[in-house]
Amino acid sequence: MERQDVLNAIKEVRSKSLKRNFTQGFDLVVNLKDLDLKKPEHQVDLFVMITHTPKKKKIAALVGPEMAVDAKAVMDSVITSDEFPKYAKDKKITKKLAGEFDFFIAQANLMAQVAGAFGRVLGIRGKMPNPKAGCVVPPKTPLKPLYDKLQNTVRVSAKKDLMIQCLVGNEKMEDEDIAENIMTIYNALIHHLPNEENNVRKTTLKFTMGAPVKVGAKKEEKAEKKVKRFAKKEEVKETE
Repeated sequence: MERQDVLNAIKEVRSKSLKRNFTQGFDLVVNLKDLDLKKPEHQVDLFVMITHTPKKKKIAALVGPEMAVDAKAVMDSVITSDEFPKYAKDKKITKKLAGEFDFFIAQANLMAQVAGAFGRVLGIRGKMPNPKAGCVVPPKTPLKPLYDKLQNTVRVSAKKDLMIQCLVGNEKMEDEDIAENIMTIYNALIHHLPNEENNVRKTTLKFTMGAPVKVGAKKEEKAEKKVKRFAKKEEVKETE
């Protein structure tokens, strides 16, 4: 995928969009092929660092009393271990919590308790504190650097369906910044796939409420167009 193809797609998405009374996000959608997601080595689950943040993420901490004070100074919400039983008993409030926050960080020595209290809900939504994102931390870990890092972290995941969709920008951002985010995520994905771009069926870009726009053209499509142009030229020569 070429950067110019991405910029062209961004412009097309903007030109086709209806005016909304809210700031729309840019979603990157990558359809995959020739992967068996039943095989762990074919599954995709990456945390990618981007440069330009499209949306502030809300982050909650699940910690013991020894980390509570520091966590409350940094995080958007803090749930201490003495509150865990309340969430274990009431699935409704746990679902509300899962819908409100983008990431959850947990104190490492409490992970068994976290799993027992929140696992049924957060696990299904893919929001359990994940060591790959740095979200499982030893006691007394400074949390501000992690909070800032997660603001620029995008999860790229395909475990059940051959499709990846993630937020890469918003309509108030510069085209170049959105394109940089897209290229960063796409390149990380390609390097992870067993057959790289040969595992990509198509890539599209869309607004939150908009129709998808294809990014670039496949090599086969470009070759086909080249053949058609050549055939047309030959046809013109024959008629002269």
